[in-house]
Amino acid sequence: MSATSPFSVAHRQYVKSLYKRYLTNELNWTIRRDLWKARALAIRAEFDRNRNVHDPRALAIILEKAEADLAARAHPDPYRPPEAPDGTKWERNAPVSIFSFSSSFRAQQIHFRQPPLGPIFDHEAYNSAHGH
Repeated sequence: MSATSPFSVAHRQYVKSLYKRYLTNELNWTIRRDLWKARALAIRAEFDRNRNVHDPRALAIILEKAEADLAARAHPDPYRPPEAPDGTKWERNAPVSIFSFSSSFRAQQIHFRQPPLGPIFDHEAYNSAHGH
């Protein structure tokens, strides 16, 4: 028979998310994977060291410290995949939306509206006032 864990599935997901955020943040700081791997192993050792903590209060303190450390070490310009929102290729070649002819023709009429007839600037009055 296996022993049951006192922690919920939500707790496990939170710890996994925290671990992944740690690794991602460290990868933002270290570009070379061979150097990052050593830091990833250190992060894993830190998580394994706290694996057997079952006291909820002590665990809450550990998780608060981990979140504070992660926030303090957050990269100011994290890596974004090119196709992700805010990435370098996000909506670069967005597909053209399909309109019916009548709606697109109406949009062109609104967009390319002619200016009102008549002079924009009254040159004759200006010239007569300035002696031209």
